[in-house]
Amino acid sequence: MRTLFFFTILLALDIYGFQAFRYLVQNWSVTARNVMYGLYWAIPVLAIGTLVVVNTVDVSDWNTNFKTYWRTFLFIAYISKLPLVSVLLIDDLRRGVLWVVNQFSGDGSIDLGRSKFLTRTAVVLGALPFTSLLYGMVRNPYRYKRYSERLKLSKLPANLDGLKIIQISDIHSGSFTFKEPIKQAIEMINAEKPDLVFFTGDLVNNVATEMEPYVDIFDKIEAKYGVYSVLGNHDYGDYERWPTPEAKVENLQRLKDTHKRLGWDLLLNEHRHIEINGERVAVIGVENYSMQLRFPKYGDLEKACENCGPAALKLLLSHDPSHWEGQVIKDQPDIDITFSGHTHGMQFGVEIPGWVRWSPIQYVYKQWAGLYQKGEQYLYVNRGLGFLGYPGRVGILPEVAVLELKSV
Repeated sequence: MRTLFFFTILLALDIYGFQAFRYLVQNWSVTARNVMYGLYWAIPVLAIGTLVVVNTVDVSDWNTNFKTYWRTFLFIAYISKLPLVSVLLIDDLRRGVLWVVNQFSGDGSIDLGRSKFLTRTAVVLGALPFTSLLYGMVRNPYRYKRYSERLKLSKLPANLDGLKIIQISDIHSGSFTFKEPIKQAIEMINAEKPDLVFFTGDLVNNVATEMEPYVDIFDKIEAKYGVYSVLGNHDYGDYERWPTPEAKVENLQRLKDTHKRLGWDLLLNEHRHIEINGERVAVIGVENYSMQLRFPKYGDLEKACENCGPAALKLLLSHDPSHWEGQVIKDQPDIDITFSGHTHGMQFGVEIPGWVRWSPIQYVYKQWAGLYQKGEQYLYVNRGLGFLGYPGRVGILPEVAVLELKSV
């Protein structure tokens, strides 16, 4: 019944959306119209065929990449019809009002035909997400971008001037469809010759084994004073159905062991002291802690900072950026910089430096991408290296962040 209901909804979208399509090509030649009709109805036929297959055939052994891209293509095709049918609905409401006016006027002189302007608008609004999402899927999932910031810290000792930190976040290895392109990101990181590299959570989507094919890539990351990491909300296995509670615990332990195999120092509500050019630097890491109610709170900032003592520079790794305003600023005012991720910039938005920076995620997270400052404390929110759900990005590219610290 659920499949039948879903099928009915899709078919209704197709039939209603076809009105705009048919109206625009009505003056074309018969051959051209038939070709366009065939192209339009090919997608519904393929979608229905897909529904039938997945409900009658075991597709678990089918190529994962094929399934991912095919599923996403169908999703894009139908999500793009929503703005189209919305404008058509507005046009039909307009026509309904005019019909009522005609009934009262008595002469029926008002044209009740479709608006050419609204019909064309509907098609354009449908084409925009279709083309942009397809482009983002084909072109952008591995199109790594270097984002750089110079942070001026008034209390930074001269011996730490020029300290270079690389941050990556949200690898989501279970979503990767190809292996070779990822090496470009590692080459970008190592080319910077960083002093420190931070990874701020979500190594996997759900299961520790998702990272297995990529260990021999990410273990090549090099940093003069080490690579440090924390867990993100996806790393705990909370979104997976486990046969037993023990299986979930074993999965988390395996994930922690993976960090060791990568050569990363995983910080679990704890800190490390590093001596750099004779100065003491504290790297603090908390487990996932969000001010959003839907995410569990594993982090313990007080425990992580316990016995940390004074340091020339205090750096915090915390996956969820809402933690910064929720706790960090209020409870730990001596933390200089917090590094977060989690939002991915929603993998969709517009960023034109100096002009506009927008993403739907900004209505959920106040700090969602890039650098933020309150008083003498900074937050950097990484846009993520991988992707989740939609295997692509539109306007918000996968990020390798380079932060250089400068003394004032």
